[in-house]
This record gives sequence, structure tokens and C-alpha cells, in this order.
Amino acid sequence: MAEIGKAGAQTVELDQTRVGRLSRMDALQGQAMSRAANRRREQELRHIAEALLTVDEGEYGYCRECDAPIAVARLKIDPTVRLCIACAEKSERTG
Repeated sequence: MAEIGKAGAQTVELDQTRVGRLSRMDALQGQAMSRAANRRREQELRHIAEALLTVDEGEYGYCRECDAPIAVARLKIDPTVRLCIACAEKSERTG
């Protein structure tokens, strides 16, 4: 059992002479997934910073499109939301 754990902990090398095509594809897919997760985290941090800025400016809780108040229930679900439900739905329809 200990030998299996040691083997799994070793660094994976992508030497084409030693690693099969599927293993390389798995490694590339893992890398792509990691990059996508990093992009989502960075976007979330930007949204948080924008929400904090709107708090400082006294504009938090108001739609960026129509200036209508955003429903408190919507803000409780996602405090970084920038659009009221009507503008968000309109934005989704128009793409």
C-alpha cells in the first residue's frame, strides 16, 4: 500500500517516449481546467472589488443599466451582482 502512495505522489513527466498519448491528453486537460479555474477566481475577485467600490461610492444595490434597486434577495444570493433581474434577463436574451 505504501508503495502505491509513493508512486502516485511522484512528479508526472511528459516525456513522449515514456508517457502515452492519453496521459499527455489528460495532463493537458488538467492544465486547461486549472487555467479556467484561475480565470473564474480572477473574475470573481474583480466582481468583489467592483462591489466594494460601489459601496464606497454609495451606489451599491443599484442596477448598472437602469439604476433601479436590485432586490435584496438577489443581493443575498450574490452580493456582487451588478444588474437587476429584468436587465439581467434582457442581457441574456440579447447575448
